[in-house]
Amino acid sequence: MRGNAMGATDWPALPYADWSETCTALHLWSQIIGKYRLARTPWVNHSWHATLYVNARGFTTSLVPDAGGGVEITLDLLDHAVTGSGTDGRTARFPLAPMSVAEFHGRFTDLLRALGATPAFHGTPNEMPDPVPFTEDHAARPYDAEAVTRFFHACVAVDRVMKRFRTSFLGKVSPVHLFWGSFDLAVTRFSGRPAPPHPGGVPGLPDDVTREAYSHAVSSAGFWPGGAGVDFPAFYAYAYPAPAGFAEAAVEPEAAYFDKNMGEFLLPYDAVRHSHDPEAVLMAFLESTYRAAADLGGWDRGALECPTGLPLRPRPI
Repeated sequence: MRGNAMGATDWPALPYADWSETCTALHLWSQIIGKYRLARTPWVNHSWHATLYVNARGFTTSLVPDAGGGVEITLDLLDHAVTGSGTDGRTARFPLAPMSVAEFHGRFTDLLRALGATPAFHGTPNEMPDPVPFTEDHAARPYDAEAVTRFFHACVAVDRVMKRFRTSFLGKVSPVHLFWGSFDLAVTRFSGRPAPPHPGGVPGLPDDVTREAYSHAVSSAGFWPGGAGVDFPAFYAYAYPAPAGFAEAAVEPEAAYFDKNMGEFLLPYDAVRHSHDPEAVLMAFLESTYRAAADLGGWDRGALECPTGLPLRPRPI
Protein backbone atom coordinates (compact mmCIF):
# COMPACT_ATOMS: atom_id res chain seq x y z
CA MET A 1 0.00 0.00 0.00
CA ARG A 2 1.34 3.42 -0.87
CA GLY A 3 2.04 5.66 2.10
CA ASN A 4 -0.20 8.48 0.87
CA ALA A 5 -3.18 6.12 1.10
CA MET A 6 -2.60 5.62 4.84
CA GLY A 7 -3.66 8.10 7.49
CA ALA A 8 -0.74 9.54 9.43
CA THR A 9 -1.26 9.00 13.16
CA ASP A 10 0.82 10.37 15.99
CA TRP A 11 1.79 7.83 18.64
CA PRO A 12 0.47 4.72 16.84
CA ALA A 13 0.37 1.25 18.36
CA LEU A 14 3.76 -0.42 17.93
CA PRO A 15 3.76 -3.88 19.58
CA TYR A 16 7.28 -5.19 19.08
CA ALA A 17 6.30 -8.86 19.00
CA ASP A 18 4.05 -8.24 15.99
CA TRP A 19 6.85 -6.95 13.77
CA SER A 20 10.11 -7.98 15.46
CA GLU A 21 11.44 -9.84 12.40
CA THR A 22 10.63 -6.92 10.10
CA CYS A 23 12.23 -4.58 12.64
CA THR A 24 15.43 -6.63 12.58
CA ALA A 25 15.45 -6.52 8.78
CA LEU A 26 14.94 -2.74 8.80
CA HIS A 27 17.73 -2.40 11.37
CA LEU A 28 20.17 -4.36 9.20
CA TRP A 29 19.17 -2.52 6.04
CA SER A 30 19.64 0.83 7.80
CA GLN A 31 23.15 -0.29 8.79
CA ILE A 32 24.02 -0.83 5.13
CA ILE A 33 22.81 2.66 4.24
CA GLY A 34 24.49 4.20 7.27
CA LYS A 35 27.80 2.50 6.53
CA TYR A 36 27.79 4.07 3.08
CA ARG A 37 27.52 7.51 4.68
CA LEU A 38 30.16 6.61 7.27
CA ALA A 39 32.64 5.59 4.56
CA ARG A 40 32.32 8.88 2.66
CA THR A 41 31.94 11.52 5.38
CA PRO A 42 34.70 13.19 7.46
CA TRP A 43 34.63 12.22 11.13
CA VAL A 44 32.59 14.46 13.42
CA ASN A 45 32.82 14.15 17.19
CA HIS A 46 30.88 11.29 18.79
CA SER A 47 30.22 9.68 15.37
CA TRP A 48 27.66 12.33 14.45
CA HIS A 49 28.79 12.07 10.82
CA ALA A 50 27.46 8.51 10.55
CA THR A 51 23.85 8.89 11.65
CA LEU A 52 20.55 9.11 9.77
CA TYR A 53 17.83 11.74 10.21
CA VAL A 54 14.04 11.71 10.21
CA ASN A 55 12.58 13.46 7.17
CA ALA A 56 9.15 13.67 5.56
CA ARG A 57 9.48 10.19 4.02
CA GLY A 58 11.48 8.13 6.49
CA PHE A 59 15.22 8.33 7.22
CA THR A 60 17.83 10.16 5.18
CA THR A 61 21.61 10.26 5.04
CA SER A 62 21.50 13.96 4.14
CA LEU A 63 23.99 14.93 1.42
CA VAL A 64 26.98 12.57 1.23
CA PRO A 65 30.13 13.75 -0.60
CA ASP A 66 30.40 11.43 -3.61
CA ALA A 67 30.01 11.12 -7.38
CA GLY A 68 31.78 14.42 -8.06
CA GLY A 69 29.27 16.32 -5.94
CA GLY A 70 26.85 14.75 -3.52
CA VAL A 71 24.41 11.88 -3.09
CA GLU A 72 21.44 11.59 -0.74
CA ILE A 73 19.91 8.25 0.19
CA THR A 74 16.42 8.02 1.68
CA LEU A 75 14.88 4.99 3.32
CA ASP A 76 11.31 5.84 2.29
CA LEU A 77 8.93 4.28 4.81
CA LEU A 78 5.78 5.66 3.19
CA ASP A 79 6.22 4.48 -0.40
CA HIS A 80 8.46 1.65 0.86
CA ALA A 81 11.53 2.12 -1.28
CA VAL A 82 15.17 3.08 -1.10
CA THR A 83 15.72 6.19 -3.19
CA GLY A 84 18.90 7.93 -4.21
CA SER A 85 19.45 11.37 -5.70
CA GLY A 86 22.66 12.90 -7.01
CA THR A 87 23.54 16.55 -7.40
CA ASP A 88 24.12 15.84 -11.09
CA GLY A 89 20.41 15.06 -11.50
CA ARG A 90 20.60 11.27 -11.50
CA THR A 91 18.07 9.30 -9.48
CA ALA A 92 17.61 5.62 -8.68
CA ARG A 93 15.36 3.50 -6.48
CA PHE A 94 14.33 -0.02 -5.58
CA PRO A 95 11.31 -1.26 -3.60
CA LEU A 96 11.35 -2.47 -0.02
CA ALA A 97 9.86 -5.94 0.15
CA PRO A 98 10.58 -9.31 1.74
CA MET A 99 14.22 -10.07 0.89
CA SER A 100 17.44 -11.24 2.46
CA VAL A 101 20.10 -8.86 3.73
CA ALA A 102 22.40 -10.09 0.95
CA GLU A 103 19.79 -9.21 -1.67
CA PHE A 104 19.26 -5.76 -0.14
CA HIS A 105 23.03 -5.21 -0.14
CA GLY A 106 23.21 -6.15 -3.82
CA ARG A 107 20.34 -3.88 -4.79
CA PHE A 108 21.79 -1.03 -2.76
CA THR A 109 25.24 -1.26 -4.33
CA ASP A 110 23.56 -1.39 -7.76
CA LEU A 111 21.68 1.80 -6.85
CA LEU A 112 24.93 3.50 -5.86
CA ARG A 113 26.52 2.53 -9.18
CA ALA A 114 23.51 3.92 -11.05
CA LEU A 115 24.13 7.24 -9.27
CA GLY A 116 27.84 7.18 -10.11
CA ALA A 117 28.54 6.76 -6.38
CA THR A 118 31.09 4.59 -4.59
CA PRO A 119 29.72 1.17 -3.52
CA ALA A 120 32.49 0.49 -0.98
CA PHE A 121 31.87 0.35 2.78
CA HIS A 122 32.36 -1.91 5.78
CA GLY A 123 30.54 -5.17 5.18
CA THR A 124 29.56 -6.52 8.62
CA PRO A 125 26.85 -5.35 11.05
CA ASN A 126 27.81 -3.50 14.23
CA GLU A 127 26.39 -3.78 17.75
CA MET A 128 24.53 -7.00 16.98
CA PRO A 129 25.13 -10.49 18.40
CA ASP A 130 26.77 -13.04 16.10
CA PRO A 131 27.03 -10.68 13.12
CA VAL A 132 26.94 -12.21 9.65
CA PRO A 133 28.57 -10.30 6.77
CA PHE A 134 25.88 -8.63 4.69
CA THR A 135 26.75 -10.49 1.50
CA GLU A 136 26.56 -13.83 3.31
CA ASP A 137 23.24 -13.27 5.10
CA HIS A 138 20.79 -15.11 2.84
CA ALA A 139 18.11 -15.72 5.47
CA ALA A 140 14.62 -14.77 4.30
CA ARG A 141 13.44 -11.52 5.91
CA PRO A 142 9.78 -10.44 6.06
CA TYR A 143 8.59 -6.91 5.41
CA ASP A 144 5.43 -5.68 7.16
CA ALA A 145 4.83 -2.37 5.39
CA GLU A 146 2.03 -1.26 7.70
CA ALA A 147 4.12 -1.81 10.82
CA VAL A 148 7.07 0.01 9.25
CA THR A 149 4.91 3.04 8.48
CA ARG A 150 3.56 3.05 12.03
CA PHE A 151 7.14 3.00 13.31
CA PHE A 152 7.95 5.95 11.06
CA HIS A 153 4.98 7.94 12.38
CA ALA A 154 6.11 7.21 15.94
CA CYS A 155 9.59 8.47 15.06
CA VAL A 156 8.12 11.66 13.58
CA ALA A 157 6.32 12.35 16.87
CA VAL A 158 9.40 11.56 18.96
CA ASP A 159 11.64 13.64 16.69
CA ARG A 160 9.33 16.63 17.17
CA VAL A 161 9.45 16.44 20.98
CA MET A 162 13.20 15.83 21.11
CA LYS A 163 13.85 18.81 18.85
CA ARG A 164 11.83 21.03 21.18
CA PHE A 165 13.70 19.62 24.19
CA ARG A 166 16.96 20.42 22.40
CA THR A 167 16.12 24.14 22.20
CA SER A 168 16.40 24.76 25.96
CA PHE A 169 20.13 24.01 26.13
CA LEU A 170 22.86 26.54 25.34
CA GLY A 171 25.71 24.08 25.70
CA LYS A 172 26.85 21.46 23.26
CA VAL A 173 23.94 19.27 22.19
CA SER A 174 23.68 16.67 19.45
CA PRO A 175 21.22 16.71 16.59
CA VAL A 176 18.23 14.41 16.94
CA HIS A 177 19.48 11.47 14.93
CA LEU A 178 19.15 7.74 14.34
CA PHE A 179 22.11 5.63 15.40
CA TRP A 180 21.83 2.67 13.06
CA GLY A 181 24.16 0.52 15.14
CA SER A 182 21.74 0.28 18.05
CA PHE A 183 18.74 1.47 15.99
CA ASP A 184 17.68 4.25 18.35
CA LEU A 185 16.61 7.83 17.81
CA ALA A 186 18.65 9.91 20.26
CA VAL A 187 19.56 13.36 21.55
CA THR A 188 22.52 14.08 23.85
CA ARG A 189 23.49 17.03 26.04
CA PHE A 190 27.09 17.65 27.16
CA SER A 191 28.31 19.22 30.39
CA GLY A 192 31.47 20.54 28.71
CA ARG A 193 33.77 18.51 30.95
CA PRO A 194 35.94 15.57 29.87
CA ALA A 195 34.81 12.13 31.02
CA PRO A 196 36.98 9.28 32.27
CA PRO A 197 37.99 6.90 29.47
CA HIS A 198 35.17 4.53 28.58
CA PRO A 199 36.09 0.89 29.29
CA GLY A 200 34.87 -0.20 25.86
CA GLY A 201 33.71 -3.75 25.34
CA VAL A 202 30.52 -2.87 23.44
CA PRO A 203 29.76 -5.90 21.22
CA GLY A 204 30.50 -5.23 17.58
CA LEU A 205 31.89 -1.73 18.18
CA PRO A 206 35.62 -0.91 18.18
CA ASP A 207 36.83 0.40 21.54
CA ASP A 208 38.37 3.51 19.99
CA VAL A 209 34.97 4.44 18.53
CA THR A 210 33.30 3.93 21.91
CA ARG A 211 35.93 5.98 23.75
CA GLU A 212 35.63 8.83 21.27
CA ALA A 213 31.84 8.74 21.57
CA TYR A 214 32.03 9.07 25.38
CA SER A 215 35.01 11.42 25.62
CA HIS A 216 32.92 14.02 27.50
CA ALA A 217 30.26 13.84 30.21
CA VAL A 218 26.76 13.44 28.79
CA SER A 219 23.08 13.16 29.57
CA SER A 220 21.52 11.19 26.73
CA ALA A 221 17.99 10.09 25.91
CA GLY A 222 16.44 8.17 23.07
CA PHE A 223 13.78 5.89 21.67
CA TRP A 224 14.05 2.42 20.27
CA PRO A 225 11.38 0.05 18.94
CA GLY A 226 12.39 -2.94 21.07
CA GLY A 227 14.86 -5.78 21.16
CA ALA A 228 18.20 -6.41 22.88
CA GLY A 229 16.51 -7.52 26.08
CA VAL A 230 13.74 -4.92 26.05
CA ASP A 231 10.93 -6.52 24.10
CA PHE A 232 8.71 -3.47 23.88
CA PRO A 233 9.18 0.01 22.42
CA ALA A 234 10.66 2.32 25.03
CA PHE A 235 12.35 5.59 25.80
CA TYR A 236 15.63 5.52 27.68
CA ALA A 237 17.85 7.99 29.50
CA TYR A 238 21.33 7.59 30.96
CA ALA A 239 24.31 9.61 32.12
CA TYR A 240 27.96 8.96 31.43
CA PRO A 241 29.69 8.90 33.77
CA ALA A 242 26.68 8.09 35.96
CA PRO A 243 26.93 10.27 39.09
CA ALA A 244 26.37 8.80 42.54
CA GLY A 245 22.66 8.51 43.28
CA PHE A 246 21.54 8.65 39.66
CA ALA A 247 19.81 5.27 39.74
CA GLU A 248 17.77 6.33 42.76
CA ALA A 249 16.78 9.75 41.40
CA ALA A 250 13.10 10.67 41.28
CA VAL A 251 12.08 11.12 37.64
CA GLU A 252 8.82 11.61 35.76
CA PRO A 253 6.36 10.19 34.83
CA GLU A 254 5.40 7.55 37.36
CA ALA A 255 5.75 4.81 34.74
CA ALA A 256 9.49 5.49 34.34
CA TYR A 257 11.91 3.26 36.23
CA PHE A 258 15.61 2.49 36.46
CA ASP A 259 16.63 -0.80 34.85
CA LYS A 260 19.70 -2.11 36.66
CA ASN A 261 20.63 -4.50 33.86
CA MET A 262 20.56 -1.74 31.26
CA GLY A 263 22.01 0.88 33.61
CA GLU A 264 19.49 3.49 32.51
CA PHE A 265 15.99 4.80 33.02
CA LEU A 266 13.26 3.30 30.85
CA LEU A 267 9.80 4.59 30.01
CA PRO A 268 7.54 2.26 28.02
CA TYR A 269 6.31 3.83 24.79
CA ASP A 270 2.78 2.69 25.60
CA ALA A 271 2.80 4.72 28.82
CA VAL A 272 3.38 7.81 26.69
CA ARG A 273 1.03 6.75 23.91
CA HIS A 274 -1.92 6.10 26.25
CA SER A 275 -1.43 9.27 28.34
CA HIS A 276 -3.70 12.30 28.10
CA ASP A 277 -0.83 14.40 26.64
CA PRO A 278 1.93 12.25 25.11
CA GLU A 279 4.17 15.18 24.20
CA ALA A 280 4.05 16.61 27.73
CA VAL A 281 4.66 13.20 29.30
CA LEU A 282 7.67 12.51 27.09
CA MET A 283 9.03 16.02 27.73
CA ALA A 284 8.71 15.43 31.49
CA PHE A 285 10.80 12.27 31.12
CA LEU A 286 13.46 14.05 29.06
CA GLU A 287 13.66 17.01 31.41
CA SER A 288 13.56 15.11 34.71
CA THR A 289 16.22 12.58 33.71
CA TYR A 290 18.42 15.41 32.44
CA ARG A 291 17.98 17.31 35.73
CA ALA A 292 18.95 14.21 37.68
CA ALA A 293 22.15 13.81 35.64
CA ALA A 294 22.98 17.53 35.76
CA ASP A 295 22.26 18.13 39.44
CA LEU A 296 23.97 15.00 40.71
CA GLY A 297 26.85 15.49 38.28
CA GLY A 298 27.45 19.11 39.24
CA TRP A 299 26.73 20.63 35.85
CA ASP A 300 26.68 24.44 35.60
CA ARG A 301 22.99 24.56 34.76
CA GLY A 302 22.80 28.34 34.99
CA ALA A 303 25.31 28.71 32.17
CA LEU A 304 24.00 25.83 30.08
CA GLU A 305 20.22 26.28 30.02
CA CYS A 306 17.74 28.72 28.49
CA PRO A 307 13.96 28.88 27.98
CA THR A 308 12.44 26.43 25.52
CA GLY A 309 12.47 27.88 22.01
CA LEU A 310 9.32 29.15 20.31
CA PRO A 311 8.73 29.95 16.61
CA LEU A 312 9.53 33.56 15.61
CA ARG A 313 10.68 34.51 19.12
CA PRO A 314 14.38 35.25 19.60
CA ARG A 315 15.91 33.85 22.75
CA PRO A 316 15.64 36.55 25.46
CA ILE A 317 19.01 37.95 26.56
